[in-house]
Amino acid sequence: MTHATDIRRVRGYRPRLLDVFCCQGGAAKGYADAGFDVTGVDIAPQPRYPFRFVQAEAIAYVLEHGARFDFIHASPPCQHDSECQRIRGNAHPDLIAPTRAALDATGRPWVLENVRGAVPKLHGPVLLCGPMFGVETYRHRYFEPGGGFSLDQPHHPAHLVPQAKMGRPVPPSHYGQFVGNFSGVDLARRVMGVPWMNRDGIRECIPPAYTRHIGQAALTHLATGVLEAVAT
Repeated sequence: MTHATDIRRVRGYRPRLLDVFCCQGGAAKGYADAGFDVTGVDIAPQPRYPFRFVQAEAIAYVLEHGARFDFIHASPPCQHDSECQRIRGNAHPDLIAPTRAALDATGRPWVLENVRGAVPKLHGPVLLCGPMFGVETYRHRYFEPGGGFSLDQPHHPAHLVPQAKMGRPVPPSHYGQFVGNFSGVDLARRVMGVPWMNRDGIRECIPPAYTRHIGQAALTHLATGVLEAVAT
């Protein structure tokens, strides 16, 4: 009988992850904690990004280089589907469909993240929320898995802790809403687990706890693929 080596246990080996539309690297930190070697891509400079960074247009980069990576995470800008942007009447491009097409073209497993307003356009998304991982804020994010990768929906705890009003200081025994021009950057850094970020990064970031969870599932998926390949 032939036995494959579990890639999660090879000393020094870290599968390569591409993090596109990366901003300041909330998603990246979770994947790195799970065990990935992370490269981030964004069209804007990201001097606070804590890992290897390439300034480029994300979809074009995926099409040209995505197949070189073991797993891809994409967070196309959420402003098109953000409720506050619609209230303000601001117009933003909808990049979900072209991002998905580029991800599919790589032949690699991937996950595509966005906000609640984008749910009708996402295929079988999984909801992640702070209390699922001990993160003391209700930050709902939705993750569409693809490229052969699947993700189970965790139990969603009831929202029993009161939430501070948007933009207001966080009272004791409340969760903060760290969006917009929120109050308490130092608190938000601690709660979200992103001590390197400024306000601009925090208000749109994914808590690293979310992507550490996804990254662990992705490593299991990749290891299963290795085992199946050797078995055949």
